[in-house]
This record gives sequence, structure tokens and C-alpha cells, in this order.
Amino acid sequence: MTEVRNNWTQDEIAEIYHSPLLDLIYRAATIHRENKDYSEVQISSLISIKTGGCTEDCAYCPQAARYNTGVEVHAIMPKHEVVAAAERAKAGGASRLCMGAAWREVRDNRDFDKVIDMVKAVNELDMEVCCTLGMLTESQAQRLADAGLYAYNHNLDTSEDDYKRIITTRTYDDRLKTLEHVRKAKITVCSGGIIGLGETVEDRISMLKTLSNLPKHPESVPINALVPVKGTPLADQPRVAIWDMVRMIATARIIMPRTVVRLSAGRTEMSTLEQAFCFMAGANSIFAGEKLLTTPNPAFADDMAMFELLGLTPRKAFKNGRPNEVKEVKEMSINEVIG
Repeated sequence: MTEVRNNWTQDEIAEIYHSPLLDLIYRAATIHRENKDYSEVQISSLISIKTGGCTEDCAYCPQAARYNTGVEVHAIMPKHEVVAAAERAKAGGASRLCMGAAWREVRDNRDFDKVIDMVKAVNELDMEVCCTLGMLTESQAQRLADAGLYAYNHNLDTSEDDYKRIITTRTYDDRLKTLEHVRKAKITVCSGGIIGLGETVEDRISMLKTLSNLPKHPESVPINALVPVKGTPLADQPRVAIWDMVRMIATARIIMPRTVVRLSAGRTEMSTLEQAFCFMAGANSIFAGEKLLTTPNPAFADDMAMFELLGLTPRKAFKNGRPNEVKEVKEMSINEVIG
């Protein structure tokens, strides 16, 4: 079993990232296959429970109020609509539902109370529940944990050095503090980033270094390819090359061997063959369903056909235990934790 390390250097990760592509894929695939369940892929579904009107200035995001992107502002969804969406996702093959709200941070108000009720309701469907709601305090993270939240997503987006070019309305330290609060509440961590923002390769490597050198590796690391949206500052960015995605996924797999690496935004632009290379390089999670918050995504039926072709199987919910059991797992050493 590959050793889990939390002391990677920039040079070490760069050497991996820049290694000959076929060697890189082979190394990542070999590490991936040390896990007997390498053909299992976690299927998650992402829904927007509160859309648009966000006060942040994330340069890639169509939900920022300051950009004219055509996204309509919607108040928080009723619980019954969220449950119905979860039921559809489960019927399509998803084992996890992620609920996203276009907030800068969580506030202790009635909307947060509604989110707590949603978490409890989706748990009753025997699905893992994830939220991405912006910044959290310790007490808010604990409330989510007490409600049974399985995972919390809070992406770093890019490197610390590149961050101010993409977002000015919060700091990199703000992101890391939220991850600390999530860990303290014993909720599993989902944190990754986006490539294609105009960042350098060094920025990509630096972001992976930050993630891999956290006290515990995130249980889930999404690798997103930018989906340019008209009206945002990054609307004219070119499509990310598939081999850049493969290099990111393979490198993440090598330096975080037991983490679930998610092939996230940008899949609509990828062929089945291109996605197959990503799975070969170590991706073992996807978002399925027609939308990722506000951007297009492949439909469940298309993904199931791809799974059948590639010999992949959907991962069952709560493979590592339910929320109260997950807390016990995370008290173990990092070498015992499997993402």
C-alpha cells in the first residue's frame, strides 16, 4: 500500500506532473489499482438550492451579482423540491447529493435552518449529503454535523499566489479556516480547484501542494475544467486541454493515493475516450445529472452507458460508514483513512 504523505515539496510534485505522460498515467493507474475497488466510481448529483445574487466577485462564476450572465436569482428552494431532486438523482444512480447555495458565508438565520432540515430529509433517503454554502464558523459546521452532513465542499480554486487575481472578496486563509472548521466538526472534506483560469502550471502544482499537505488529505478532491460563461471576466478563456486534466488527476492520485479524485466541471466538452483516460489516471468520482448548479453536465443515462462500456460500477453510499461511524474513522491516523 502506498505511503500517505503530508510533506510534499513543490519540486517533488512538479517532477511528477512533468513526467512523460504515459509514465505518469501508468504510475497513477498502478497506485489506483492498489485499491481493490479501483473500478468503482462515486456518482454525485449537484443542485443549486439558492441561485444567483452572490456578493462575491469570483471571476469564473455566473452567480456573482456584479456580472450580467443571464442567471436568474432564486430564493432558497422548498424542502420538498430538494427531496424530489434527491429522489431523481438516486434513481439515476447517484449515491451522494450535494446542495449548493450562492452565499459568501452561512448566516445564522431561517435559511440556514431550512438547510439543516434539508440535510436531515436527504439523509432519510439513504444518500450521503454534501453542502457547499460558502464560509462556515465552527458552530455552523457543528450544526451541520449534528444534522448528519457527510461532506462539505469548499474549493481552494487556485494557488495562494494566484488567488487575488480570481477573487478579492475573501482571502485564501478564509478558505483554509473553513476547512479547519469542517475538520473540527468531523465532517469529511471535499476541496479541489479549477484549471483553465489563466493560471500557470506552477499555480496548479502549488494548489495540489496545499491540498496534499493539509493535516489530513481531503476525502474528495474535485478537479474542474473552467466552463467559460458569457458576462464573467473569464468568458474568453480557451478550453482546457484534456491532457492538462489528465496530468492534474494523475498527479493528485499519486500524491493523495486514498483520496476520491472527482472529474468535475467540463465533462460536457469531453468525449468518452477522453474521460476514459481520466479514469485510467485515477479519477473515481463524477457529478452526474443535466446541470452543475447553472452550467451543463452529461445526463445520467449517458454516464450509465459510459460506465457499461468502460466496466465501471457506481460506488454505494456510506461505503466508509454513516456520519456517526465516519467520525470514528477520522479519529484514526491518516494512514488508516480511505477517501
